[in-house]
Amino acid sequence: MLHGDAVEVLESWRAPDAEQEELRAHYLRHLATHPDGMWRSCRPEHVTASALVVDGAGENALLTLHKTVGRWLQLGGHCERGDTTLSGAALREATEESGLAGLTVSREPLQLSRHLLHAGGCTGAYHLDVQFLVTATTTQYVVSDESDDLAWFPLDALPHDTDTSVQQLATRARHLHIKP
Repeated sequence: MLHGDAVEVLESWRAPDAEQEELRAHYLRHLATHPDGMWRSCRPEHVTASALVVDGAGENALLTLHKTVGRWLQLGGHCERGDTTLSGAALREATEESGLAGLTVSREPLQLSRHLLHAGGCTGAYHLDVQFLVTATTTQYVVSDESDDLAWFPLDALPHDTDTSVQQLATRARHLHIKP
């Protein structure tokens, strides 16, 4: 069910530029050749789901200081057997990692990001990350065991060492002119 949803989401998504279109096509080829392509056990790459959580005004993003990576990142991670939709997996991850209730997730991805893992249980594998926009109705978070810290940052003033893909994600969110 999750595999089929991921294919449907990616087939119907209109990539905003040539680079994103190339990634979209790569993800679809991966899923066409890997029935297990949604699971962390799939190598050398597997699909993941993440969420850029923004406040209701659309001005700030909640980032995690990731324990393993040691950098500020969007929330998200591996799909689980109980997930039925890709956006639902991103929403589950955002809820688990932030403790925020009442989150809403976008219907389609904000962007795609393929990146090699250099640490943790997936070292040497690529994450084919499908990144969604999630909106929060409250800003009172709880730091989970997966994070060293969580913090809200203005979308246009992320920490100076924030990963390029997270900066691109914030730029795409800002351009949506999110309203409460």
